[in-house]
Amino acid sequence: MLGLAEAGFFPGIILYLSYWFPARHRALVTAIFMTAAPLSNMIGSPISGAIMGMDGVAQIHGWQWLFILEAAPTIALGVIAFFFLTDKPEDARWLDTDEREWLTLEMDRERAAKSTGAASSVWAATKDPRVLALALVYAGTSTGLYAIGIWAPMIISHFGFSYFELGLVNAIPNVVAVVGMVLWAKNSDRTGERRLHVSIACLAAGAGMLLAGYAPSALLLIVGLSVANFGINAAKPPLWSMPTQFLSGSAAAAGIALINAMGSLIGGTIGPMVIGKLREISGDYSFGLYFVSGTLIVSAVISWMFGRRQTKSSATPTVS
Repeated sequence: MLGLAEAGFFPGIILYLSYWFPARHRALVTAIFMTAAPLSNMIGSPISGAIMGMDGVAQIHGWQWLFILEAAPTIALGVIAFFFLTDKPEDARWLDTDEREWLTLEMDRERAAKSTGAASSVWAATKDPRVLALALVYAGTSTGLYAIGIWAPMIISHFGFSYFELGLVNAIPNVVAVVGMVLWAKNSDRTGERRLHVSIACLAAGAGMLLAGYAPSALLLIVGLSVANFGINAAKPPLWSMPTQFLSGSAAAAGIALINAMGSLIGGTIGPMVIGKLREISGDYSFGLYFVSGTLIVSAVISWMFGRRQTKSSATPTVS
């Protein structure tokens, strides 16, 4: 039920941002939104640990307190969002009149420019090969993200850190990810380039995974995980700026949802499972990290080829 409820949130936000922010600012805005993921890993772990310590309070288990207390702010924010957010800038009474008129005109111009291509249905958007290509790229980044999220603490713990030290050390890659992804997205907006930013970030993530798998010391392991975490997170904002370049309206909603669903399903299934199996066979995590590195390099290649195709065909039709 939780998965069903949250399934539409992320693709919905990506689509929502395309209604409010011109394309030239979209990667940075997406990056700022997505910093919530690494920040939640940094902040949420100690909070969750403290809540788990409430085991037995009011005859409620600690894991039950975890669900109750961490659900409460989500529900409150959902209610606030319903009354505060509007679908389009022209309906936002909390904006000044001149701000509202300027933003409405800007977004109308952008939509008009995209609508010059051939219109199509939601079904056509789901069959668009560009959507499939982006889904495969996203699957590679999701494989890396799930691998780090699930296995990194266990890999780091092999170097003899205490629980407290482990929490601090494991936060380092997340700090690097937050800073790096914002700066990388800002550069993508500044240059107006998306695909190479995705490809280079995926290559960096693959190299970081290779280093983490080889690392003979804790220092090299943290460096490798930091580079990998940066690349995985930095690839996502420019990647999510790409679908709305050739999709709009209901087609954009369907395309973004499909990319997110396919990428998360493949990445969330393959990454943790393969690392676990290879660890059982080999006795360590190295081969699993090498596998994840390979998926990220494949994502980099697909993104690079996608970019070359788009460059050669500048008159790519828009699906709306």
